[in-house]
Amino acid sequence: MKEINEILRGFQPISLEEMDGVRLMNRTDTKFLFSRDRFPEILKSLSDDYRVVSINDVRASRYESLYFDTSDFLFFQQHQRGELSRHKVRTRRYVDSDLLFFEIKKKNNKKRTIKRRRKEQAEEQILQQEAVQSFLLEHELDFHERLEPKMWVNYTRITLVNNTKPERVTLDVNLEFVSDTIKRDVPNLVIAEVKQDRRVRSFFMHKMRQEKIREGSLSKYCLGVISLFENIKYNNFKPKLLSLNKIAHVSTPTSV
Repeated sequence: MKEINEILRGFQPISLEEMDGVRLMNRTDTKFLFSRDRFPEILKSLSDDYRVVSINDVRASRYESLYFDTSDFLFFQQHQRGELSRHKVRTRRYVDSDLLFFEIKKKNNKKRTIKRRRKEQAEEQILQQEAVQSFLLEHELDFHERLEPKMWVNYTRITLVNNTKPERVTLDVNLEFVSDTIKRDVPNLVIAEVKQDRRVRSFFMHKMRQEKIREGSLSKYCLGVISLFENIKYNNFKPKLLSLNKIAHVSTPTSV
């Protein structure tokens, strides 16, 4: 990360407080996946149009997310089947600022992402808390007793904020998936996500077109499930996984 951190020093910073106007909890998301070796040059090209979120002078922050699902992987299967309306449930810890949130992330049938969250103190036994159970029910998830922790998804995130438009770009690297018994690293992949209130002209997306990097989506949770759980079926994801393997040599279990 030394080279990346040096490049980030060339960006103007923006604080969390200044970023309140672009929280974008109801938004459209556009993803791009590309190889880590292309990252430095792409990042350099963004410094005139974006500021970088800086927390205690840290510009590449560590995130740790604990994902929940049912025993039969309902949320994963919603993605696998291509359902337009689907959920993710997780805790997310912002390591550098030592903040923890319990989050429900919903993709609706209009392809908008709606995120709801509440601040928490600890992950342990979080689903047993009455307030968390009420929070799940409030957001139409009435099966909290079926949810169980599945795995950790950890990564380093760089967050860029457009200088003139309500747009954020997140760039995730150093991805790792961790279960009770297995850890898998994905060191060669960059996952970029453009978050907007609505689709507007974006220098980042223009840069992706220039670099011939196409839009492509595979959630970190789904990739983690495929990477850690050998008996899971993921046939509908195979074309995307073949593309990922070409980009970043992402290995997956062979049995389905």
